[in-house]
Amino acid sequence: MTLDRRTFLAAGTAAAFLGQPLLAAYNPRPQGWRRFELTVHVDLPRGGKPAQLWVPVPAHADADWSVPGDATWTTTADSAELVTDVNTGARFVHARWSAGDTPATLDLFTDVRTQSRAVDLTAPGTATLSAEERAAHTASTRLIPTDGIVRDTAEIITAGMSGDLEKARAIYDWVVDSTERNPETRGCGLGDVATMLHSGDLTGKCADLNALFVGLARAAGLPARDLYGLRVAPSAFGYKSLGAGSEVVTKAQHCRAEVFVDGFGWVPADPADVRKVVLEEPPKTLTLADPAVQDVRAALFGAAEGNWIALNTAHDVTLPGAEDGPVPFLMYPQAEIGGVRQDELAPDSFAYTITAREIAG
Repeated sequence: MTLDRRTFLAAGTAAAFLGQPLLAAYNPRPQGWRRFELTVHVDLPRGGKPAQLWVPVPAHADADWSVPGDATWTTTADSAELVTDVNTGARFVHARWSAGDTPATLDLFTDVRTQSRAVDLTAPGTATLSAEERAAHTASTRLIPTDGIVRDTAEIITAGMSGDLEKARAIYDWVVDSTERNPETRGCGLGDVATMLHSGDLTGKCADLNALFVGLARAAGLPARDLYGLRVAPSAFGYKSLGAGSEVVTKAQHCRAEVFVDGFGWVPADPADVRKVVLEEPPKTLTLADPAVQDVRAALFGAAEGNWIALNTAHDVTLPGAEDGPVPFLMYPQAEIGGVRQDELAPDSFAYTITAREIAG
């Protein structure tokens, strides 16, 4: 059906009258690179105690959609260095302050180029993974086991299926249909997959729901991974829930997921954002049956919008020099004051702010 200007304006007027945005069909496609500059300002309330800080830096690189740039910083720290975790590839700036009255501040500047992506799921190519890469991306992590109830659930979902693409899509659909976004979950959630399945409480946020997808995919023998990152711009399609609302992105962290399918390569998948649209998109009464949700559901298996940047795909990250143990993932700044781990989900008291600015070039 052709949508003429009169029909379009009438629809826009009706949407405005109802207090709802006019949403464009959600269909991300590569349309050119965008460049963003991130600034992280940290001011630790250390009260004269020794302190340490670990701030993640964009590290995930993919020639088609993600190119991290340089990192520079200014700080009052006694020492500060850019560290690459040898086990996970995550990058972060590690700063240390000895006991004293010097304010513990750090300003970190990074830039990254990104764009929307879409995998043609009708035209397989020759993409393959090495045996080493396949083993790494089907392995268990501390919070994402691949045996027991996770394996049993994956087998039920994919019973009778032989193709990897069919299995991956079935797992995606199962997570969308079986879960809900919980607005009371702190931060992005924890991603404790086995506990979610044992308890039957399949609610949470992106680090929970997308970790569930990753765990089930791995248990089904499909390489999969979480991508931890940050929303940095509004959605080009009018979805308020799928973008950053301002240049201040301190609380705009978002975890996406990918599954590797032979012939197609890494396929983006984001069942958590489907559930975010259901819960948060105006007028906040949507269901899975609404066209706006169906558009997003169809698109977010195979495509991803370029208003988000990837930091890393790391699980169980050991922070050098930390008194506490590994973190399950590294998406937020981390700090210890006097050997006590700070609450990374309380940026106002931590204290840190993150801003994102799109720049030309």
